[in-house]
Amino acid sequence: MSPAPTALPLSLQDRVVFVAGGGSSGPGFSIGRAACITYARLGAKVCVADRDRGSADETTTLIRAEGGSAETFVGDMAQEADIVRIFAEAAEHFGPVDALHHNVGIGKTGGPMETSAADLDRIHAVNVRSLLTAAQQVLPGMAERGRGAIVTISSVAGLRYLGYPHLAYGVTKAALSHFTKLIALEYAGRGVRANCVVPGLIDTPRIARTVADRFAADLDEARAARDRQVPMGRMGTAWEVAHACAFLLSDAAAYITGTELVVDGGLVGRYA
Repeated sequence: MSPAPTALPLSLQDRVVFVAGGGSSGPGFSIGRAACITYARLGAKVCVADRDRGSADETTTLIRAEGGSAETFVGDMAQEADIVRIFAEAAEHFGPVDALHHNVGIGKTGGPMETSAADLDRIHAVNVRSLLTAAQQVLPGMAERGRGAIVTISSVAGLRYLGYPHLAYGVTKAALSHFTKLIALEYAGRGVRANCVVPGLIDTPRIARTVADRFAADLDEARAARDRQVPMGRMGTAWEVAHACAFLLSDAAAYITGTELVVDGGLVGRYA
């Protein structure tokens, strides 16, 4: 029988964590930005990767202001050459990547008749294909070292219909969840874990840009409408999702792989 640990091993001390999508689509804290800061607070060296240098630099600056370790890496996760380059730059700066947080995602409102093949290809390239190239950069080294962790960010839109058509986003997020599980099962015997976090309705800067018009013209009304949808009576925060991700990347989750952790305030469990 193994001895009981003296404390919960919720730490990422000295581990190199690469966050794809570490910026924010607007002022405030996205899931990616909150995750970057959380990882740094747990002792990680954080690779803040984003296509928007200014937004990534803002995240990096916030981490450094707290005494944490972070560096910005700029590239488009829809472009294979960019992904290969920024992972190489990160490894040169910090050393081998110990953990990957794959946070990128785009969408387009609309059902089958409003979604073109070009729309689906573009969204698939960011939401799904980018994980293939990113995983190819980190999995060989993780398997060789016998240690590594991957967390991907899906959505409850990949589990159920949320009341408005969001076909390309939902389909690709469903694919991302299964993609993660397949990685987990193939690499489970080589010390590499992969899990998917499934956020529900989260109050992030994205609401102001892409969600508000689905409910009301006023952003406060949109937030209130989304709050009412959730059994807990409120949307989640980016920090609550980030904390779930940190748990899964840490040794506290050493026996957890190939699963989906739903962070949604009970949304997917309600009957209507």
